[in-house]
Amino acid sequence: MQEATFLILTGPQHGYGIITDVKDISGGRVRLRAGTLYTALDRLRTEELIGVDREEVVDGRLRRYYRLTPKGSESLAAEAARLQANAAAALSRLNPARGMT
Repeated sequence: MQEATFLILTGPQHGYGIITDVKDISGGRVRLRAGTLYTALDRLRTEELIGVDREEVVDGRLRRYYRLTPKGSESLAAEAARLQANAAAALSRLNPARGMT
């Protein structure tokens, strides 16, 4: 799973909120543009990882909120476990006695 996809799945809400959350979670490393985000959201909906939770009109514009589906929750959990296992393996190979942390 690509990092941007992983981060999008960590906090589905409305589009601008997702862009802000991804930037915050990644410490500013990942910055999504609207076109990239909405392409990803369409793909994630097609893959049934997210669904539309609700829609509302704010300042005359439609705001669509997204939520994880059960399939999306399983996929996110599996990816988080994979990343955690990889990080644990990497950390176990570091040798603090030689100045590596």
